[in-house]
Amino acid sequence: MLQTLTERLFDDSDRADLDPFAVFEEWFALAKEAEANDPHAMALASVDGDGLPDVRMVLLNARDARGFCFFTNFESEKGKQLLAQPKAAMVMHWKSLRRQVRMRGPVEVVTPQEADAYFASRAKGSQIASSASEQSRPVSSRAALLTRVAEISAEIGENPVVRPMHWSGFRLVPDSIEFWKDGEFRLHDRVRFTRASGGWRSERLYP
Repeated sequence: MLQTLTERLFDDSDRADLDPFAVFEEWFALAKEAEANDPHAMALASVDGDGLPDVRMVLLNARDARGFCFFTNFESEKGKQLLAQPKAAMVMHWKSLRRQVRMRGPVEVVTPQEADAYFASRAKGSQIASSASEQSRPVSSRAALLTRVAEISAEIGENPVVRPMHWSGFRLVPDSIEFWKDGEFRLHDRVRFTRASGGWRSERLYP
């Protein structure tokens, strides 16, 4: 009987040619079925100009063989940090599965075409919110935010919302991907893939 990718992942004799992106897809498919809330949620860490780490929850909006994408206001704190220091770390933790995936590596800006395509897929209310919000900056009250949303909504009317120039996406291109699965007595399974010439090198880690 063929092994699942997860079985191969933790089989120390059968991991040599395993693709971490394929393993991620197997885990993510399980998370979409099992996770009670949002399986796309991930913690994103960046650093500011002083080297002080900053972390927040974002959504995994797209992914492919190049890396993992999320979209945001480039004038937000995370946007400014990643443009200045284009390296990041992410973790996706699925409590229902008792599993998590960690990724680290350089960050690149997605193409305008990719940003346009994702923006077009969003609900119109979310598109308007992207135009209305001066993300991470002080606002006098929630009422002021809602007034701004109403004004922009009235201006746009039935017309399509144009993607703001300050709104786009980042792609984390992982140098390392680590898979963690809960084990009894805290003897967890951990396997880390590190990008190497022509492919990936994997190794089991102590819990």
